[in-house]
Amino acid sequence: MTATMTQHFGSFREFYPFYLGEHRNPVSRRLHVVGTLAMLTIVALALAIRQWRLVPVGIVVAYGCAWLGHFVFEKNRPATFSHPLYSLRGDFTMLRDVLLRRTPW
Repeated sequence: MTATMTQHFGSFREFYPFYLGEHRNPVSRRLHVVGTLAMLTIVALALAIRQWRLVPVGIVVAYGCAWLGHFVFEKNRPATFSHPLYSLRGDFTMLRDVLLRRTPW
């Protein structure tokens, strides 16, 4: 799907095909999945041991993995820069779809 980063999306349902199109490279998708899972694990650990300073570490790990995927493998600009909330939801939706085998790993 071709779209500009400034394109307006009226709903997440409209945005998600664009999001998937920005994650065609399997290595990029894997980096997103690993980063999202690592972030969830770190945040869960932070909550369990009450070490709140770990929460930003989890966020940095997730975005670091994702941005590596975009800049090195996809050669595109992360949608986070123009559609931050839809992009965040896209990360979790793609993780779900990968785990349910709806989207290739």
